[in-house]
Amino acid sequence: MKHYYGYTRVSTVKQGDGVSLEAQQDAIKAYADKQNLLISGWFEEKETAAKSGRPVFNKLISSLRQGEADGVVIHKIDRSARNFSDWALIGELIDSGIDVRFAHESLDMQSRGGRLTADIQAVIAADYVRNLREECIKGIEGRLKQGLYPFNAPIGYMDQGAGKPKIPDPVRAPYVRQAFELYASGEFSILGLLEELRARGMRTRRGGQISKGCLENLLFNPFYHGVIHIKRGNRTYKGIHEPLIEKALFDRVQIMKSDRCNKKHNKHEVMFRRLVDCGYCGCRLYGEVQKGHIYMRCHTSGCPTTTVRQDVLDAEIELSLAGMQIPDTDLRRLRKQLENMFARRTHAQDQRAVALQIQNIDKRQDRLTEALIDGLIDQNTFQERKVRLTGEREKLELTITEMGDITRERAIAEKFLELTKSLYLIYQMSDPGKKRRLAEIVFSNLTLTGKNLVLTPRNWCVKVDQTLNLICGAPDRDTLRTREEIEEVFQVVDL
Repeated sequence: MKHYYGYTRVSTVKQGDGVSLEAQQDAIKAYADKQNLLISGWFEEKETAAKSGRPVFNKLISSLRQGEADGVVIHKIDRSARNFSDWALIGELIDSGIDVRFAHESLDMQSRGGRLTADIQAVIAADYVRNLREECIKGIEGRLKQGLYPFNAPIGYMDQGAGKPKIPDPVRAPYVRQAFELYASGEFSILGLLEELRARGMRTRRGGQISKGCLENLLFNPFYHGVIHIKRGNRTYKGIHEPLIEKALFDRVQIMKSDRCNKKHNKHEVMFRRLVDCGYCGCRLYGEVQKGHIYMRCHTSGCPTTTVRQDVLDAEIELSLAGMQIPDTDLRRLRKQLENMFARRTHAQDQRAVALQIQNIDKRQDRLTEALIDGLIDQNTFQERKVRLTGEREKLELTITEMGDITRERAIAEKFLELTKSLYLIYQMSDPGKKRRLAEIVFSNLTLTGKNLVLTPRNWCVKVDQTLNLICGAPDRDTLRTREEIEEVFQVVDL
């Protein structure tokens, strides 16, 4: 009696009884008894046949080539292969004299007609996979256009089921927010942030330690501010799930990561490390600990820039902030000016202005699509510009939403005036991390040339009247950018 192998396969463990491993094995046994064949070994596999490289299938082919059995019995042709590469291997077995049989099909694989029929069925099986793939892609694309994420929820979110948006995970969502806020503070490298989050108790869904790669993926995933990004094809979609962070915070993290001058994992805590520019060579100053003091110095060989102690730099910043304080007389004038501005303004006019800007962005998106269709731009350029326009539109939509309550805008303006009065005292009372962040936000330039330290404040700090007009004026790009900068200061100083 000839010895044969039995091969059974399912794509997933959830496949129905008609093609389950047990059903296939019963059909093969019944066929073997009828044909007086001995099944001396079984090869079971739980993997799709759409792609080549199945380990159990390859082991079966290797055993048959070595002559360990006379042939193999398979339930159906689509159980053996759904791609032409694996079907070619079966053809090679047949050509070498190995008996390949299919329990469900009465085919003589040694005849030309039987081989032709089998080849046609193999082509149909391969086409079935291609069609299934296209339908799956079509379904996924439909979900994405609805703003739904049809894959497993990223860390910080939970799945609700098919056709429903992801919801924040009450356990891990707070850690995700902390991750963005801590990294944006400038006081943590990726490794330092990883240690801090682990110490605070952040874990994966299975309770394990989060890895460096997991943290990096988290920080650069726009899903957390409401945008779905698909790497394949560089496509973006507006999600309908609840964002965990503001877009401004996400953008700040991306800028800090892309900037080569961000803080590295460091043995000593240097408050202003790589924050001050060298006036001669343009490089950033590092911090060194010498005789119990921290010195900021340029490491460029031959550069004439001398060192400055960190406490001296700290005192210079305090002195500069003290000179920026607004006298009480000017503060009273500005408060009266503020009241007059809000008395003249109507939100209906502002909303119309923003609505016109949104319409303009929609027209630009239409022209961008036409340019792609006409072949004037490539797919990558199209996606980059689309992401930028989508971000601008989201900011404007948020502005319209916020216009519904005039008290919020008034509160921003009043907190700004309070900030200009007390920024010096706030800086004095802040910890090193907040001091560094305030220095980054308040000053556009910190340069050391020789022993001369130059501090250049940003316009919103020194041109208070102009800034107040921007905050209370009709919304435009400058207004939105100024509000974002000022609200960032509010977050740092907890106003």
